[in-house]
Amino acid sequence: MSAEVQQFQVDLRGVVDLLSRHIYSSPRVYLRELLQNARDAITARRDVDGAGGRITISPLTDATGEFVLRDDGVGLTASEVADLLATVGRSSKRDIFDMPRSDYLGQFGIGLLSCFMVADTIVIRSRSARGGASVEWTGSADGTFQVVEIDEELPIGTSVHLVPRFDADELLRPAAVRELATTFGEFLPVRVTVDTPTGEIDITRPAPFLSGAPEDAVQYGRDLLGAGPLDVIELAEPATGTRGLAYVLPFAPPPGARQATRMYLGRMLLSERVDDVLPDWAFFVRAVVDSTGLAPTASRESLVEDAALERVREQLGAGIRRWVLELGLSEPHRLAQFVAIHEVGLKSLVRHDEELAKFITRWLTLETTHGTMRIGDLAERYPHVRFAATVDEFRQVAGISPSSEILVNGGYLFDADLVRLLPELYPGVTIEQVDVTGELDRLDPPPLDDREAAVALESRAGSVLAASGCAVVVRSIDRTDLTGLYVADPEVLRAIDRKRTKGITGSLWGGVLDRIDSTVSSTRDDDLSARLCLNWSNRVVRALVRVHDDAVFARTVQLLYIQALLAGHHPLSDADRALMTSALADLVSLSAGIEGDAIPFEGY
Repeated sequence: MSAEVQQFQVDLRGVVDLLSRHIYSSPRVYLRELLQNARDAITARRDVDGAGGRITISPLTDATGEFVLRDDGVGLTASEVADLLATVGRSSKRDIFDMPRSDYLGQFGIGLLSCFMVADTIVIRSRSARGGASVEWTGSADGTFQVVEIDEELPIGTSVHLVPRFDADELLRPAAVRELATTFGEFLPVRVTVDTPTGEIDITRPAPFLSGAPEDAVQYGRDLLGAGPLDVIELAEPATGTRGLAYVLPFAPPPGARQATRMYLGRMLLSERVDDVLPDWAFFVRAVVDSTGLAPTASRESLVEDAALERVREQLGAGIRRWVLELGLSEPHRLAQFVAIHEVGLKSLVRHDEELAKFITRWLTLETTHGTMRIGDLAERYPHVRFAATVDEFRQVAGISPSSEILVNGGYLFDADLVRLLPELYPGVTIEQVDVTGELDRLDPPPLDDREAAVALESRAGSVLAASGCAVVVRSIDRTDLTGLYVADPEVLRAIDRKRTKGITGSLWGGVLDRIDSTVSSTRDDDLSARLCLNWSNRVVRALVRVHDDAVFARTVQLLYIQALLAGHHPLSDADRALMTSALADLVSLSAGIEGDAIPFEGY
């Protein structure tokens, strides 16, 4: 026994609710769908008799009571209008219009239903260019429709008549209609006009991102970005009929931002922000692109992720890479300007994008002990690159780094990761991460003849700074102008910063910092004192050995300590500032012989 085959019964109201809530982003798209249908009809008529090319929109007014959109396209016969409009979800338009895919926009047979989001009844009047009587199709939101032939001799083409629902009245009136028609259809290759009490207004104009004078393209980019673009890059992928312009941003976008593309299909706006047309790394451009070969999703507000889109993304990305390379060869000063604006974003991406890293890294810059350098120059001049992972470490090690070597500051955002990539990008380059304590241990002690005096200086100066939690060591540093360095490993620096912060925060954060300190103390030796490394090559340091006055000696050591803190860009605590002020005042008093004002040193 065979079962009877039955048709699904579709509730049109439920379908309209589905369209408005889950497929289309807004009822505003009703006009886009009508423009697409009209443009398709015009394209079809040109294959029949070569005529057609006009869309006229008459917005709702109190006098007319209805919205009307007319086209002089191919029109429909009675059988065609019933077949085309009665079957929801079938792509019958292509069969009726007999158009190749690249010549039409609508595909899903549901576009007209978007009008039910703004009206309960749709009336379509049409006359076919292929002959036959004029017809009228009336569809209702309850799922019923009727088709009748009418005696009136209509012009060839189609008109759509809408009487608005109570909650959609404003969307069909002149202000909204003009704005929507301009947004969706200003670059259509047919003429679109909007009727007004003072006459018709022409909506369409040539697309400045597809043709026209370069100054028009630049002005369009200025309107798009809100500022003059740094440069304009032509984009093209002929196989899919995709072309447009990429505008290089004259400002750095927010970190992690991805520049969306303004996308047109057949010069009809698809979306202001399509995320997947350009590669992820092309964050520094905003593109405007038109295509005749890419497929839209059902909502016609984004693109289908298929092989065609993947090819477009690859080819447009290649065009942007080519711009960077050509700019580096022909106008390096402009490339330097580009990198200066977008450097942080470029550094953030090259860590994860091997393709981008290969062609942009050489122009990025790093701070070094020899000044700011481009990575390409760094790799050519120095086969071995040493780097500090934090700014504090760099400041400490830079002062004792040999002039024959180079030290890179990896403490800025993404720079340490970038340095670690160098051996992959430049196979002849090796890297080494420095350790503050290790660098200090590399320094030579004073000559053997001076060793006893240096040890005594370490002990005597260490007693002066004991209260500051700072030990003293004496080493020979090949910089006679340098009196000393404040050095500490990263954990020491963090402990010191927590201690200083507790002095200026409330009880809540103070308790948190105490908990951190107790945890750190339980997991490592309690030897967190920093060190003041005095330079035996400096004459002030050597002169300290001959200072017998304890007060003068103590105040001098205290000032050398404060000087080292400032030279290393370390923040001064209240105690440090008080120490600096009292030491200066006491030295002035002692040098002037005002013994009563000087405070004797009783530290040892």
